[in-house]
Amino acid sequence: MEQDYQTGDQVSIRTLKEEIKGTLLESHEPSIILLKLKSGYNIGIRKDDIREVEILEKKKEAKEENTTIKENPSLPYIDLIITGGTISSRLDPKSGGVKWLTSPEQLLKFYPEIFSIVNVRKIEIPFMKASESMSPGDWQKIAEVVEKSLNDKDISGVIITHGTDTLHYTSAALSFFIKDLNKPVVLTYSQRSSDRASSDASLNLQCSALAAKSEIAEVMLVGHATTNDDFCYAMPGTKVRKLHSSRRDAFKTVNSKPYAKFYPDKIVPMSSYKKRDNLKKAKLDNVFNEKVALVKFYPGQDPDILDYYAQRYEGIIIEATGLGHLPPSEAKQNWIPKIKKAIDNGLVICIAPQTIYGRLDPYVYSNGRELLDAGVIFLEDMLSETAFVKLGWVLGHKTWVKEGRVKEKMLENFAGEINARIEE
Repeated sequence: MEQDYQTGDQVSIRTLKEEIKGTLLESHEPSIILLKLKSGYNIGIRKDDIREVEILEKKKEAKEENTTIKENPSLPYIDLIITGGTISSRLDPKSGGVKWLTSPEQLLKFYPEIFSIVNVRKIEIPFMKASESMSPGDWQKIAEVVEKSLNDKDISGVIITHGTDTLHYTSAALSFFIKDLNKPVVLTYSQRSSDRASSDASLNLQCSALAAKSEIAEVMLVGHATTNDDFCYAMPGTKVRKLHSSRRDAFKTVNSKPYAKFYPDKIVPMSSYKKRDNLKKAKLDNVFNEKVALVKFYPGQDPDILDYYAQRYEGIIIEATGLGHLPPSEAKQNWIPKIKKAIDNGLVICIAPQTIYGRLDPYVYSNGRELLDAGVIFLEDMLSETAFVKLGWVLGHKTWVKEGRVKEKMLENFAGEINARIEE
């Protein structure tokens, strides 16, 4: 078979059984031809099974275009902070995978719709990372950039593009790190890259632009409300969680309501929120003690694990079962003595619900009362990821620790992380 085709060509491949059309990709296996189908999926075809390859269209060499943004003086200005993730990626025609959009111009070329809603005054790239590679130090960097933008009198709000995997950790961190919030802080994402017809990036960015110029002065996560391209939810930064690995409506508000529905052309409020105050000055409070851990309890778990954390950490969040349960004194693997010992030695132990929905209640069963007596802090309906971030932030305030106010501060409702009333 004559190989006059090359990566990037549109081809039709005929095998003994069928005809397959797509774009040729770079294959690292010599015996396989790799093809990207129109659906967006990749397929490998054994060369031995191929009868004919017809070139439908030769690869077009991409020309770098100068992207110029025409400002509309009637629209408000926002700052855009790019940190990485699928929303900041594009198809690599050679490998069939995705690569970062390495410049602001590339990103803006893919998503021009937001410029009919807002002017992008400035683009900041503190780093480019997949969100699973982020650390608390990265949350602090983002907060520093956000605070500067919020206190710029010419800026209406801030949009942060971010990977999905740990986005709810970052939204929680910013909710605690920035005090006296005066303008909208919007985090958004996409589950599918910009080259795919089913990409959710465009709608998410359009709705985020509306949110950034709205009256909602909150840290919020904006993304698809359904699997359709109809509207987005603006969700509280401390009450949101990724609940699906691949759907476009991956994020849901837990035990609370979204602030609003955002359509490409309108806003429908759903719950109360703080309103913007352009005269107020936002303040940075991004201290964080990284000697914190998040531990999930499972049946049969040995309480000796607490010895490990007591030696290396200053605080842990335990995801407990039910209303906040761990094996009590009558259980074979009684956790109570180890918990008392760890707390007496200075380890802060908080309990968050292992369930997605609902609230802890230590008073229903003797199990919970034993844990209370041992000094465990029950965190109401706080999400475990939010609790982890908050504990690191609280322990970062050395004065609070020195004054013995850790429990008081963990139960103080700073950013809507605790609900007095569970919402459906």
